[in-house]
Amino acid sequence: MPPRATISVVLTILLAAQAGRAAPPPAKPDLSFLGPEDKRIFGARDTLDPGSESSTDARNCLAGLTWTPGRFQVNCQAPQKGRGEVLLRFPSPVQTGDKHNDRVAVEWYVAGMDKGTAKRSRAVVVVHESGRGMTVGRLFARTLRQRGLHAFLVQLPGYGQRVGPGGRPPDARFFDLLRQAIGDVRRARDAVVALPLVDSSHISLQGTSLGGFVVATSASLDRGYDSVFVMLAGGHLYQMIQNGKRDTANVRKKLTEAGITGERLKQLASTIEPTRVAHRLDPKRTWLFSGLHDTVVPMDSALALAKAAGLSSNHHIKMPTNHYTGIVLLPSMCQLIAKQVRTLKARKR
Repeated sequence: MPPRATISVVLTILLAAQAGRAAPPPAKPDLSFLGPEDKRIFGARDTLDPGSESSTDARNCLAGLTWTPGRFQVNCQAPQKGRGEVLLRFPSPVQTGDKHNDRVAVEWYVAGMDKGTAKRSRAVVVVHESGRGMTVGRLFARTLRQRGLHAFLVQLPGYGQRVGPGGRPPDARFFDLLRQAIGDVRRARDAVVALPLVDSSHISLQGTSLGGFVVATSASLDRGYDSVFVMLAGGHLYQMIQNGKRDTANVRKKLTEAGITGERLKQLASTIEPTRVAHRLDPKRTWLFSGLHDTVVPMDSALALAKAAGLSSNHHIKMPTNHYTGIVLLPSMCQLIAKQVRTLKARKR
């Protein structure tokens, strides 16, 4: 069975099992905890604080990824059907000139709402894979919500609600959009803590595949997130794009068609390279999940990230899967995430 067919079958099984366990949601969820419908706007502020950095290379990398912290507003809107209970919109800290793309969209899967009543809880910010349907990211969000946590799915630039009438941004802007995504994901932490019922004592971050690369770099900007879970991602982006298969080969093809090859590709990949800043992650609060038979993100790439982050063997979990079949272990991954989010003490700030 080809990889795409495999993942489709596995996702169908997991979604069916998930639907069977969940209680039927109310026809119209009670969102009164957000206040009157016409006043569901919350003030937030950036807490981005890269702090000191001894590495010149890391400082140069951070200079291209950080921004001047400020205040911003988080608007709570009605979501599309089946996309959580609330859609958050707030400005990206990295503006590209596209008004549709430059407003971050986040799907909020409210803790307790799958059982009918919203509750106060800790939270996980989820960053989806490269698929247009964001299927795996949404499955993570729903499963984590079933385990009693608030889950917030960040729609990456060029996805979902961020696509305007003109369609998706051109492939030539691939790295610009990833840089924007890194900023969006960090700002999402500060948007989340401004909301009611969110226990800000622990805000976690999880990302899969493309989302995992974004998470690895975003979480390295500072210690804003209290725990970090990277699935099926790694480091050494340039080498991976040059040599990776399947999904990575497709990215390589699109970049080549856009004229991004050779030294230009190396330079652009370097601007968001996780291993330049991964030493800033807390190895005791970071987990990396890799597939032993992954050819999209080869093990060399995963090992490079694990080494840069200083991860111990029990924080780099090597699964007997490839890039696609790893999804079958999603329930176990969510169980580990939920346990850590519930039990880890709040980080001293």
